[in-house]
Amino acid sequence: MKTKTILAAALVGALAFTTTQAQNAPKMKMTTDIPPSITTPDKVETRLGTLKFTDGFPDDATVQKLYDNLDFQRGVQAFLTATPGASMAGMRAGLRKLGAVDGTVAIFETLMDSKSLWLTPNTETVYASTWLDLKNGPVVVESPPNTLGIVDDFWMHYVADMGNAGPDRGKGGKFLFLPPGYTGDVPQGYFVFKSATYGHWLVTRGFLVNGDPKPPVENFKKHLRIYPLAKAANPPQTKFINVSGSEHNTIHGIDFSFYEEVNQVVQEEPNEAMDAETLGLLASIGIEKGKPFAPDARMKKILTEAAAVGNATARAILFKNRDKDFLIYPDGRWQVAFLGGSHEFLKNGVRNLDARTRMFYYATGITPAMAMKMPAGVGSQYALRFVDAEGKPFDGGKNYKVHLPPNVPVKDFWSFLVYDNQTRSELQTDAQFPSMGSQKKGIVINPDTSVDVYFGPTAPAGHEANWVQTVPGKGWNTILRLYGPLESWFDKTWRPSKIELVK
Repeated sequence: MKTKTILAAALVGALAFTTTQAQNAPKMKMTTDIPPSITTPDKVETRLGTLKFTDGFPDDATVQKLYDNLDFQRGVQAFLTATPGASMAGMRAGLRKLGAVDGTVAIFETLMDSKSLWLTPNTETVYASTWLDLKNGPVVVESPPNTLGIVDDFWMHYVADMGNAGPDRGKGGKFLFLPPGYTGDVPQGYFVFKSATYGHWLVTRGFLVNGDPKPPVENFKKHLRIYPLAKAANPPQTKFINVSGSEHNTIHGIDFSFYEEVNQVVQEEPNEAMDAETLGLLASIGIEKGKPFAPDARMKKILTEAAAVGNATARAILFKNRDKDFLIYPDGRWQVAFLGGSHEFLKNGVRNLDARTRMFYYATGITPAMAMKMPAGVGSQYALRFVDAEGKPFDGGKNYKVHLPPNVPVKDFWSFLVYDNQTRSELQTDAQFPSMGSQKKGIVINPDTSVDVYFGPTAPAGHEANWVQTVPGKGWNTILRLYGPLESWFDKTWRPSKIELVK
């Protein structure tokens, strides 16, 4: 023990001597005054602890701390940056479980209820969705009239709009999707889109007729067709699976499995489908095309923590965003769903990283039509609400009320839908659909055309028709959707009330 103590003291003395020596190096012929701003002290106090250097050279313990921190930081940034890819991998897994691949379409014939886990879906339109795989060649999609559809690639990059916001202008038409590197003939008579990936998510919506989902379901079954271009002369039958009420999950993981989902995309798709910076970030944590993603125990522990912090950071950005531009009204707490007017989150050539994180953590799918301002009476607008009038999170065990003033500015209809803070999917209650809107049978409209909507664990006496159930012990948030919004929404002369606690 005495020998070890002597050796340790000698090492400390040597270090001290070296440090002193470095600080008091002799003045040489070429010596000049070195600005302190470009030199590293022997000790630096940081959130990582004390970092130690000998004349700028880090000791082994410092190097280990710094690499652990670098791997952790890159893991967190990978979570925030690559969420779209993980989300698409989660979507594909859910669609595969349903069998909605290879020309088979999942359709919600009686709407999507809360048993199906999707990021912020609605309960007012009929969804039809499938996974497109272009690895065997181009694929044709015949889009029905009067629908609203999008196709995104495996990184959730926008590829095409179909239907009302597409080049067919809602009249229906044939769309041809070409895989990466395709050099074959391109026949006439199609809306043609060349993609950077092989995998794609197709989702399209049909609109209720007087509250009835049957007409849009019939429209999909009559007109929606998906088949390989090679079989265009004699296309196979498109199959439909009614998945209303089915239990399935399309939401990406938020633990270590997140990185495994991202790895699926990297391995299956060309590097050219993603920018080099993002691919470099992923490669730095072991996710690289052509190589197994097999982190050792140290790296897996770091990435597990990075996923937890990345997820927590995304939740802070979503629920308590510090960017005032998200506020619809400067003195309120209603927030816009999509910030900036660009589906790439660009403003003056600068990407808003928090806006991108917020969007892809809360929702699935991207299209310019979501970002652009449409003329009055066209498209839809969304107002998000995460806290009550006092800025407190909504408590599923308490009662709340919101007032929509007279002349709600919609050409078509409006709705509230309540989401689970955990899943960002529909809140699971005793009701099949956790929503309330102008199409709801029995809803009470006040004589002046205003509407009061109530949220809480039990129906308020006399207001049962306008009540959305919540769950004690569960947090929730809501979206007010306006379909066919009118000018008083855009000029803000009409605005919903705060969502206030009913005491």
